[in-house]
Amino acid sequence: MTEVSSLTGRLLVATPALADPHFARAVVLVLDHDGQGSLGVVLNRPTPVGVADILDDWADWTGEPGVVFQGGPVSPDSALGVAVVPGGAGPAGWRRVHGAIGLVDLEAPPGLLGAALGSLRIFAGYAGWGPGQLEDELADGAWYVVESEPGDVSSPAPGRLWRDVLRRQRGELAMIATYPDDPTLN
Repeated sequence: MTEVSSLTGRLLVATPALADPHFARAVVLVLDHDGQGSLGVVLNRPTPVGVADILDDWADWTGEPGVVFQGGPVSPDSALGVAVVPGGAGPAGWRRVHGAIGLVDLEAPPGLLGAALGSLRIFAGYAGWGPGQLEDELADGAWYVVESEPGDVSSPAPGRLWRDVLRRQRGELAMIATYPDDPTLN
């Protein structure tokens, strides 16, 4: 595997062999990756909890489905806002992560930046790795690393995101999108 200096802004797509229930068939957007470790959010784990139930002020600014997503097993009582801002400079209260994707300051009044957001998702918790931990998992073959697209953050069908992301890859990865949920039933 070729060493990558930073995975920030890329997707980690769980291999079919990854059995950890937090990450089975997960698609993780890497928000930060450096020598101190890595942080990301799982894009395809919607919860039944509506955004209005916990962050009512932000509910009108989130896309469908208007629910909170389980961002990962770390700090599940905290909330992260990830938004796509089309165009050049983003509004105050939004910090660019990669391309048009960035983090929203959920303490800021939604009216100050909500209109500038192309899409917004709220995540409870996040996925985190200590220094070298993610690199070890990559070396063990737990994740495929692929390029993200702004639409991944706000996929209207998060349950299909794992297959959709793999399907748009070339070669062998596209074929893995057809891997059955339970290969023992084949």
